[in-house]
Amino acid sequence: MVVVMLPQASEEQIAEVDAKLIAMGCRTQVIHGVKRTVVAAMGDRRAVEAMGLEAMPGVEKVVPIMKPFKLASREVKEENSVVSIKNVTIGGNEVAIVAGPCAVEGREQLLEAARIAKAAGAKLLRGGAFKPRTSPYSFQGMEEEGLKLLAEAAETTGLVTVTEVIDEHSLEIARDYVDILQIGTRNMQNFRLLKAAGMSGKPIVLKRGLSATIEEWLMAAEYIMSEGNKDVILCERGIRTFETYTRNTLDLSAVPLVKGLSHLPVIVDPSHATGKRELVVPMSLASVAAGADGLLVEMHPDPSKALCDGPQSLDPELFGQLMASLEPVAAAMGKTIH
Repeated sequence: MVVVMLPQASEEQIAEVDAKLIAMGCRTQVIHGVKRTVVAAMGDRRAVEAMGLEAMPGVEKVVPIMKPFKLASREVKEENSVVSIKNVTIGGNEVAIVAGPCAVEGREQLLEAARIAKAAGAKLLRGGAFKPRTSPYSFQGMEEEGLKLLAEAAETTGLVTVTEVIDEHSLEIARDYVDILQIGTRNMQNFRLLKAAGMSGKPIVLKRGLSATIEEWLMAAEYIMSEGNKDVILCERGIRTFETYTRNTLDLSAVPLVKGLSHLPVIVDPSHATGKRELVVPMSLASVAAGADGLLVEMHPDPSKALCDGPQSLDPELFGQLMASLEPVAAAMGKTIH
């Protein structure tokens, strides 16, 4: 249920409604929108309906939420949510570009990637310190040493950093070094990790699972939000189909569909979706045209030497071309790149 407050409702009136719901055993979250505030309540619907909340001062109406994902739904919050980190916003009028190597491989590699990303106009740096690989013999990442390098790159360039966490242990370590934590596709339904992410105090990029439905993806976001973390960024990264010419099948219809269902920002990872360098640029342009709030792009100073995902990583020149080609598409969508 959602208790919609009047536009002129005072903070005291909002607090009284919140306190009454908590006293009845409900879990609540106060959500401040541009036009009005709502109090979302998770609990026995019949008990909430019998509380007489609509008679309380400052209350406009009590609305049942029909979607299984409550906090992520547009029924709770009509306007788009914007995640703000340092000087970066995701979900607003600027298309956020997250660029960098699949894995942190060393200091020189990462700092060079950071300089290239910043020079081209990106404001966020990606780099994996913990790598969940299909083969146990593949490069597993530099772990905490890689996180230290991400922190150094952020201090040197001013870029906002993003890295994947693979379990609760890696999350606890990473939160001290980076700005945004990423939950990868293999962990989209790792519910203990989702809850820990909700309590981390950090913005979360939540990637769609390999075969996850839209509802399952949004329910995973609900796990994070139910722990009090409102800064969730959804990432479409392709789903597994019978197609073999691409690594995955990029579901661009998910972008406008999810944005209609949810107020959360949606970004796209065209690198993991396609697995082919030559497809990253056209799919990036299509993603922005579909309404994506940002892109998560793999870029390596020398993709031929990458320890993982070299074939899908852009080189510096191609990344520069991508950034330039994105500008007119973003403008057509009423957004900017820089």
